[in-house]
Amino acid sequence: MAKKVKEIEKVEEPLLDEYAEVPEEILNEKDLKELAEMKKAPVVEDKRKPWERDKKPIEAWEPKTELGREVKSGKIKNIDEILKSGRKILEAEISDNLLDLKSDLISIGQSKGKFGGGKRRAWRQTQRKTEEGNVPTFSAMAIVGDGNGHIGYGYGNSMETLPARDKSLRKAKLNIIKITRGCASFDCDCDELHTVPFKVTGKSGSVRITLIPAPQGTGLVVASELKKVLKLAGIKDVYSKSFGKIRTTFNTIKACFDALEKTNLTENKEE
Repeated sequence: MAKKVKEIEKVEEPLLDEYAEVPEEILNEKDLKELAEMKKAPVVEDKRKPWERDKKPIEAWEPKTELGREVKSGKIKNIDEILKSGRKILEAEISDNLLDLKSDLISIGQSKGKFGGGKRRAWRQTQRKTEEGNVPTFSAMAIVGDGNGHIGYGYGNSMETLPARDKSLRKAKLNIIKITRGCASFDCDCDELHTVPFKVTGKSGSVRITLIPAPQGTGLVVASELKKVLKLAGIKDVYSKSFGKIRTTFNTIKACFDALEKTNLTENKEE
């Protein structure tokens, strides 16, 4: 009976109420105390995304590079030191240790639908023709950011969906960049870092994305997938213009990152 009481922690409250209707004669004093404590304990909802729940503790990390050993020992405590020095990040745990990262997946694929129109999804499926038959491959694109000027993106493919997702997240953590934010709108006078410092344009393939500073309260006037990127980058207000075949989501995201990276030109001018 004690095992059943412990298993109730994994179920929802309705099942807990059903179990509470068991006659008290069946339960002993120890079981009744455990059940009473469980009723008092608040149910905490895990708001993390499914792929964020698989994170391994940093304590179990064994660095394989010199940079990783410096980070774990505490010699390097800020990722900006690494980015300014130009050292390459080869372990995803370095970004996990120095930043409080959140992640999201970009909808680069499309499910099957009539007349070629299916719902957008995170997995892009392709097939290779062989003598044995069709060999499917799944691709995923992930973005990570701390909401405070650090962001990265990665692309991974595999024979299955979950390994492709894990590859893309790992590569995104290896490609972290720092962006510059500010308040440069002509009709906004504040000291908060909520938009891009000036007008910037990024390009990838046929796609060109222009980000324009906006006053507070404007919001993100961009495509739906670009909102995921700008939110994780810490930008709250921005106008945008887009040219080219923006339905190619992969090039659209790369063009946005190219524009965000150009915001660092102000720092170079000051130096």
